[in-house]
Amino acid sequence: MKAKYALRALCVLADPEHGLVPARVLATQALVPEKFLEAILVELRNAGLVQSKRGLLGGHSLARPASEIGVGDIIRCIDGPIAPLRCASVTAYAPCEDCVDPHNCSIRDLMADVRVAMCEVLDRRSLAELAERASSGRESLLV
Repeated sequence: MKAKYALRALCVLADPEHGLVPARVLATQALVPEKFLEAILVELRNAGLVQSKRGLLGGHSLARPASEIGVGDIIRCIDGPIAPLRCASVTAYAPCEDCVDPHNCSIRDLMADVRVAMCEVLDRRSLAELAERASSGRESLLV
């Protein structure tokens, strides 16, 4: 849910017609609860995906062009590793407590294949592509 909200908000920020977007406006346009969005924006800002300016004329904007922000990077920033199980993660590997032999585990092998497939899809798409699809049929993004 958190990553979906982040993707919605970033699609709004990816619109070239927007300058700085106040959190309240961003929450309304992205259909994200404002308090929840504020926490997400902190994570996105810390990851270098969003920049913010305080004050009456302040708001949020993308830190770099949407075409340079990968969907996989957004998901990892918000939800952490993409692997369905920690034992299949490349960056956050942890063996299962009940696994007898992690090196010969068929479940781990399967989940590693799932991780690779998910990464291939998420890492080849940019925020710009997602935002473009969303703007052509906004309702499809906000489901």
